[in-house]
Amino acid sequence: MSPGDEHDSFGGVGGSGQTRTRLPEGNSGDVYGGARRPVRSPRSLITVVGVVVLLIAAIAFANRGGADPADASDPTSGTPGRTAPTAATGVRPVTGKNGAIPTGHAHDEQGAQSAATNYAVALGSTGMFQDGPREDIVRATHDPAVADDLLKRLDTSYSEGFLTSIGLDANGAAPTGLTFVSRTVPVGAKVVEYTETSATIEVWCTGLLGLAGAGSTKPVTSAWFTLTEKLTWVGDDWRVTSSTQTEGPTPVNGDNRASMADEIAAAVEGYGGFTYAR
Repeated sequence: MSPGDEHDSFGGVGGSGQTRTRLPEGNSGDVYGGARRPVRSPRSLITVVGVVVLLIAAIAFANRGGADPADASDPTSGTPGRTAPTAATGVRPVTGKNGAIPTGHAHDEQGAQSAATNYAVALGSTGMFQDGPREDIVRATHDPAVADDLLKRLDTSYSEGFLTSIGLDANGAAPTGLTFVSRTVPVGAKVVEYTETSATIEVWCTGLLGLAGAGSTKPVTSAWFTLTEKLTWVGDDWRVTSSTQTEGPTPVNGDNRASMADEIAAAVEGYGGFTYAR
């Protein structure tokens, strides 16, 4: 993603109050080397936060939508027969896949939440940094009516200069010996608005982004954000028409020891993702 104040799709980590994609611009040292994560200086912290904002802002700009939802309250409260907003439903989330992306979500509120959550994961993945995979992801998750225009803007956002600034080459590949990490991990979802043909869903996420490996100057960092996706029912599935991203809610950091760079790389390569269901 590239600079911009309203880019929201990258799942990301990941914004400027709008959509974003997370991107930690590196410190000069490898934070994975010590027993505990070193305390960041104010200047270092501002750098990391600034990159996160730029990344998320880039997608927000390319995929910005209309007005904010009028009512972010839980529409199911007080309605008999509806599932509480934090309870899992146990309903099968999807019936198939488009490549690696789940498809066939149910035509109801649960299906809209499952779709928004699975799409958040896809839009926050490493594939978004490469031309071919990015097009596949966008076309699999978005309404065809908006996909072409969005791809043009994303191609501009993921410029060679932007990719270089996060440590990747012009093709979105990591340097030899390093592993590029970009993951969005949904924590929960809720319905903001719903009709038979459209839905607005909020997905609360945490995300990881950076380069893992010995000698990385752009270590993997985490961020918290809420992705708001406007969906429409197209054909036989929910598709994104626009999305925005805001920072947080962010919990207090625990006193965890920062892992070594090779541990992070091994974890990213060894642990797969999930298909999410509301």
